[in-house]
Amino acid sequence: MDIIILSSLSFLFFTCLIVFFNITNKKKTKDVSIELLEIKSSVESLNTLFDKQFNFLHNSITKQIECNHSTQQRQLDSMQKNLIQISELNENKIESMRRSMEEKINSMQNNNQKKLDEIRFVVEEKLQSTLEKRLGESFQLVNSQLEMVYKGLGEMQNLAIGVGDLKKVLTNVKMQGIWGEVQLGNLLKQIFSEEQYEKNAKIDPISNQRVDYVLKLPNKDKENSRTLLPIDAKLPLVDYHKLVEFYESSDKTNIEKQVKALSLSIQKEAKSISQKYIKPPFSTDFAVMFLPIEGLYAEVIRIPGLVEKLQREYRVIITSPTTLIALLNSVQIGFKTIAIEKRSNEVWKLLDIIKHEFSNFINILGKTKIKLDQVSKAIGEAESKGNIIKDRLQNVEKLPYSE
Repeated sequence: MDIIILSSLSFLFFTCLIVFFNITNKKKTKDVSIELLEIKSSVESLNTLFDKQFNFLHNSITKQIECNHSTQQRQLDSMQKNLIQISELNENKIESMRRSMEEKINSMQNNNQKKLDEIRFVVEEKLQSTLEKRLGESFQLVNSQLEMVYKGLGEMQNLAIGVGDLKKVLTNVKMQGIWGEVQLGNLLKQIFSEEQYEKNAKIDPISNQRVDYVLKLPNKDKENSRTLLPIDAKLPLVDYHKLVEFYESSDKTNIEKQVKALSLSIQKEAKSISQKYIKPPFSTDFAVMFLPIEGLYAEVIRIPGLVEKLQREYRVIITSPTTLIALLNSVQIGFKTIAIEKRSNEVWKLLDIIKHEFSNFINILGKTKIKLDQVSKAIGEAESKGNIIKDRLQNVEKLPYSE
């Protein structure tokens, strides 16, 4: 329909153009009235033509619209029929799918129920057998562990008897001292060599008193001279055990009394060490008291002002196995420092010798340089003479044979 309208409009447009050109091309000699008549007739003809064309267009458009309407109606009817058929087909398919799904689900449920029953039966059988087996093994294990417990109880009884014997042994003051001395010797053996310490050493040549151990501290000023550091092991075990018992019974009154008793015992031992073993210049102006039990050392440290008093009045340092190791390590570092200083003196002496020898070596190099200059000069003279002889020999070769 749009194509028909466009073609009609274009026809009218071209017709108007033709009329216009016809009017302009007419001769100027015609009268104006004739021209007007012609124009009027042309316009009337154009109107008539336009009316015909418009009617034609109107009829064609109307027919086209009716044709399109009928075509669309037919298409709508066919689409509606198709949709109805499709919906019926879909409903049938959905119904069939629903039925098949229900059948499959029912069959799956039945199969699953059967399999679950089988699994439940198998699991119950296995659980029963496993429980019986595990219970039997557990009873056997419990029986074996009870036997081990009975054996352990017997060993604990034997150990209790041994501990009682050890307690009896340690109640002896001499045995306590030997035990502390052995522990002190083991600590010294771990850190120092046998040349750096001595057991049961005599400090003062006049006195016969002997200390458990001494460290041989080298002197910086004198060669191969040593100053002795006395270390003595003490173990007031009776006072310590009483204090522990009072702590366990929470007896505050007896705890205070026993703390004072332990303090007096430690001061007595420190005074004894100070009088017997601190003998400058043979020894250092202080000594070390070794307490082999960490708990005893902790109780001594807890007594207010005791450690300071021992250091101030008796010049005695209290140590335990842990603190003694730290002290011995620091002393070992001091040994290494002194050794390094001695080695450094030897190195300086060696450098002085090397310096003297190096100056002699420089003098020898100077003399060698003079000799080499003389040899080089002699070689240069020999080379110049050799060149002269060579030139003369070349002249001899140029002479004729007769000459």
